[in-house]
Amino acid sequence: MLIARRSALLGLLTCVLGSTAATAWAIPAEQPLDLPAGPVVLTVGGALRNANRDGRAAFDMAMLEKLPQVSFSTQTPWYPSPRKFTGPLLRDVLAAAGAQGRTIEARALNDYRVNIPIDDSARYDVIVARLIDDKPMAVRDKGPLFLIYPFDRAPELRNSIFYGRSAWQLTHLELR
Repeated sequence: MLIARRSALLGLLTCVLGSTAATAWAIPAEQPLDLPAGPVVLTVGGALRNANRDGRAAFDMAMLEKLPQVSFSTQTPWYPSPRKFTGPLLRDVLAAAGAQGRTIEARALNDYRVNIPIDDSARYDVIVARLIDDKPMAVRDKGPLFLIYPFDRAPELRNSIFYGRSAWQLTHLELR
């Protein structure tokens, strides 16, 4: 029923706004970004309206901590038991950058790259986790940032497509 409602809403948006407006997201920037005071842990580039460094949105850990924080516990393929993840919602990070576009290319320290539909950030409570079990994540423990889906909240997330969209050691989001 939720899928039917979502489809009906998308259809209504398509009729009212036109097909490109319904498929290309523009997330409004809430306010100008501060400059990072500490080491940059995440950069957002590409189709955005709210840059703070060389045409990109650069975040240090303190800036990510200032965004509203969300926690959830979930079972993942990478740990033997459920773990608690805490951090800002991906959609809040994107809003801070004034994101526009249809896709996000997430990049990790090891140059892992994955394309994510931007509407995943609206549909699911995807977080940019900065804590695991209430502790900062070291690089050797998939940190300092881990883009993670709430796998236990929606059965459709428990498959290789969404596991592949989760990126540990996250460093960059490129909006297209």
